[in-house]
Amino acid sequence: MPNRKKPVVVVTRKLPDSVETRMRELFDTRLNIDDTPMTPAALAEAMQDADVLVPTVTDRIDAHALGHAGERLKLIANFGNGVDNIDVGAALQRGITVTNTPGVLTEDTADMAMALILAVPRRLTEGAALMIGDKAWTGWTPTWMLGHRISGKRLGIIGMGRIGQAVARRARAFGVQIHYHNRRRVPPKIEESLEATWWESLDQMLARMDIISVNCPHTPATYHLLSARRLKLMQKGAYVVNTARGEIIDENALARMIESGEIAGAGLDVFEHEPAVNPKLMRLARTGKVVLLPHLGSATVEGRVDMGTKVIINIQTFMDGHRPPDRVLPSML
Repeated sequence: MPNRKKPVVVVTRKLPDSVETRMRELFDTRLNIDDTPMTPAALAEAMQDADVLVPTVTDRIDAHALGHAGERLKLIANFGNGVDNIDVGAALQRGITVTNTPGVLTEDTADMAMALILAVPRRLTEGAALMIGDKAWTGWTPTWMLGHRISGKRLGIIGMGRIGQAVARRARAFGVQIHYHNRRRVPPKIEESLEATWWESLDQMLARMDIISVNCPHTPATYHLLSARRLKLMQKGAYVVNTARGEIIDENALARMIESGEIAGAGLDVFEHEPAVNPKLMRLARTGKVVLLPHLGSATVEGRVDMGTKVIINIQTFMDGHRPPDRVLPSML
């Protein structure tokens, strides 16, 4: 029996070698070896020729871009959990299935959120910078570089999905009291295991928390969810941590309020206009009031390989004529 023709799979960014090698074995795969982000023109050309497109968060695939898709393109297998970079509704209207890579990034992203929850109040980056700065450390003193204790504080989690729950599990180990706001209340068994308090009103929760952790997806409904009005509800000694998407927070308002002392500080791994970083936040980072990281939430070898494996499974399943396990529908967003 002759071999079935392999589907053309276009990968928009450099992936781990083991993932790319397996893709080359299974598919007619076009790789991006030098990892240069695709221009809109290059992305349009790729969608003309591909059966499957494997984009990342850096690729904007809106209705306009999808207008350049060729008839062969039937699957967009996103290398990432969030699909806010893809107009899922427009893709489905063109008969294109969209998949993502849920679950495999949960623990890594929760680790990063917990790292920022610790880093900002305990002034970790300030201390680390001092140790390698121009001035020599002169030794311990009783009142130097004082931060704030984590144990006993109230953590308000916005978005109690997989990652939010993983953050809650970690925070409980540090003696933090868990509160959360979610579109739907989680089952009682989960609430009991995390000793978590649900707030139907986000406004009411914000006004009572010492730390806020943003763990919800970016959708039209969550754009600037933490608006200037909502940020003003927070206590002066409170901190904001965001490992989800930058667009969920009004960055200008956040920077302004930290600078004026209305909010104590923030730990941010994502930004509203990535890869550009708000200059006001950069200024605050130099003073130690803000910790900034370059979108490292899922940046582990294990996590990225697991993401690639999910992408491969979704492509194989789809090409075999079955529903891929991680299909995304507009109603899920």
